[in-house]
Amino acid sequence: MKALLIGKQPPVCLGWEYVSEGYDAVVIGSLELGQLLRFSEERVLSALAEGKTVVLYEPGLPQAPRNRALAASLASARRELKSWGIRFLSGSEKRLVTAQEARRLLSQGRQPDMGAVLTPLAKEILEGKE
Repeated sequence: MKALLIGKQPPVCLGWEYVSEGYDAVVIGSLELGQLLRFSEERVLSALAEGKTVVLYEPGLPQAPRNRALAASLASARRELKSWGIRFLSGSEKRLVTAQEARRLLSQGRQPDMGAVLTPLAKEILEGKE
């Protein structure tokens, strides 16, 4: 699946191929404090209005553990993004690797992330048996 990446690329594979146009989803890899507090990323808002999937890599969000008021504002901003339909991912979710995904990974010379769940055919493809 092709996705537009906003911010930094997450250090884990979330299953999307990042492109700048012709995307089916939007992945928000990171946000700065001001971006989260005053969220107005037009490409994300347009994607939500069009009914596209928007996911946010939660470890890429800023924290403010030493300022309770700011931490509360950040928590409120997170709740608002969730209410808009943005899915939050922690990066620790187990990802299913299908045969199609296994072929794509092989063509890129990559391996699935540790902990990924492989379909039987995907496992055969990655082991070179198919």
